[in-house]
Amino acid sequence: MRKILYIDMDNVLVDFPSAFGKVEPAMLAEYSEDKDEIPGIFALMDPLPGAIEAYHRLSETFDTYILSTAPWKNPSAWQHKVEWVHRHLPEVAHKRLILSHHKNLNRGDFLIDDRDRNGADRFEGEWIHFGSHKYPDWDSVLAYLLVGE
Repeated sequence: MRKILYIDMDNVLVDFPSAFGKVEPAMLAEYSEDKDEIPGIFALMDPLPGAIEAYHRLSETFDTYILSTAPWKNPSAWQHKVEWVHRHLPEVAHKRLILSHHKNLNRGDFLIDDRDRNGADRFEGEWIHFGSHKYPDWDSVLAYLLVGE
């Protein structure tokens, strides 16, 4: 049986700051404290370097899902996260997107996430802290998870 792997979107698969240059300056100023609540911002984001390739490689070994949270006060984020997956991972992540504010309710072996919020700190499997000293990028994550391949 294949191990279950969850991967977060924001700042793990998706380069969140890549959208800032595509947003009107007035909108950035209005939402300066909560940029994730800017209407339409999630439709503007690019993949992080190596993220798409990493998802494909990990999907060959693991039962892989995207497990992300969408801002409660930004309804367009829910739609745009789905559209982002359709655009960047259409075949491999088909019907493998889970949006939840309680990541700990999902059972699995690994969770790759950049923050310990929304239940990531209570995930029953192993939390791989993306962007940390130990796992700063996709190369380090792949080296760890695909050891021996």
